[in-house]
Amino acid sequence: MKRITVFCGSSYGTEKLFEEQAYTVGKALAKEKIELVYGGAKVGLMGAVANGALESGGIAIGVLPTFLKRVEIAHEGLSELILVETMHQRKTKMDELSDGTIALPGGFGTLEEFFEMLTWAQLGLHKKPVALLNVNGFFNDLLSFIQTMVDKGFLKQINRDMLLISDNIEDLLQQMKNYKAPTVQKWINKEEV
Repeated sequence: MKRITVFCGSSYGTEKLFEEQAYTVGKALAKEKIELVYGGAKVGLMGAVANGALESGGIAIGVLPTFLKRVEIAHEGLSELILVETMHQRKTKMDELSDGTIALPGGFGTLEEFFEMLTWAQLGLHKKPVALLNVNGFFNDLLSFIQTMVDKGFLKQINRDMLLISDNIEDLLQQMKNYKAPTVQKWINKEEV
């Protein structure tokens, strides 16, 4: 794996651990010689993950819509900053640049970006690993809801199993390196429920 996209909050959250773990993710990527691709901001967990990579000798590539640069949240110290016009172009560019995706704690934007990458994988548009770093149980309720999707017949177990999960970045990176995409179609037939 040459590059990994990290989606995460532009806020710090309520627990110092969120920021610390974001910084640790950046450090871990640098240690593994994996370049960071992320949203390009200097604030919140986004800034922490970039700083972790950069301060550990790694590469951090930001992809930022121009309208967000205008409100002065662009990280000035990045290895590269790519400006795009729209949020959709941002996700597309980040996907083009990376070999996999990790989501850290965040809000609506983080989840929207994460689920789009997971949906693209489910549809076979890419075969890259998509992962959650479950910092201090942040995603536990979401994981429970995803299991409800399986239990109620809206998601195949094999597609649910595409989602890689850990509370440890080293373990998560190992899972991503070993990932093999499923080859089944996503649609559930009436006979399967």
